[in-house]
Amino acid sequence: MTLFEAPASAAGGLAAADHSAPQHALAAALDHKLAGLTTLDERLAAIRSAIEGTIAFSTSLGIEDQAITHAIASTGTAIDIFTLDTGRHFPETLDTLFDTEGKYGIKIRVMFPDAAEVEDLVANDGVYGFRYSVDARKACCEIRKVRPLNRALKGAAAWLTGLRREQSQGRSHVPFASYDPAQNLIKLNPIADWTLAQLEDYVAANQIPINALHAKGFPSIGCQPCTRAIAPDEDIRAGRWWWENENGKECGLHTQSEDPGFEPKDRAA
Repeated sequence: MTLFEAPASAAGGLAAADHSAPQHALAAALDHKLAGLTTLDERLAAIRSAIEGTIAFSTSLGIEDQAITHAIASTGTAIDIFTLDTGRHFPETLDTLFDTEGKYGIKIRVMFPDAAEVEDLVANDGVYGFRYSVDARKACCEIRKVRPLNRALKGAAAWLTGLRREQSQGRSHVPFASYDPAQNLIKLNPIADWTLAQLEDYVAANQIPINALHAKGFPSIGCQPCTRAIAPDEDIRAGRWWWENENGKECGLHTQSEDPGFEPKDRAA
């Protein structure tokens, strides 16, 4: 049995009936493997070697994702790159998309929300209806982000993201790899353990194009009406949906339940 093969069940029973068991085992093995590797290039190579089928990378065009895009493009790793255009992006975000495609000579697949669903949403809730309640805001995120994401990931074997543990308290235990039952695929976070200083050093050393808003107090950039600059002592994601008093605010892309009880190998007690 190789590192990335699921162990056979000795007694069958529930384990044999669990069709996701091989993916759980693959995620656990890959999480352990990635924790022991030093560079992003090494981690991407290990991911590509371990996963059969399409690996889809969802980039928000923020600094974390720009680092990963650079590594994918510079190594020629066969990973599909896509982004979600919600129709509410800052102009600087679209500039980053343009600059990135130009620098690396690649095309980033752009996913849009269903026009009829957006029209119905605005007709019912208004142009800024997402500010009326948390539920209204999540409904907007569902149509503009979550559903396009689901379409983009359809048929993929794995989903690559730029989540880091330092980004927020709610992300403090992000693993390198886990099984996502909602998407029925392996979710991968190859820079989960990177500090902001490490990320900024990597970007500077490789002259990676980044969103101009990062230099203006926007460490986390989403839709323009839902993102503000933060104060120096605020949490990195404090500028997202700032009118809400909810802890661990997310748009719904990264709040699906993952492998129950899964503990990252390098964070286990």
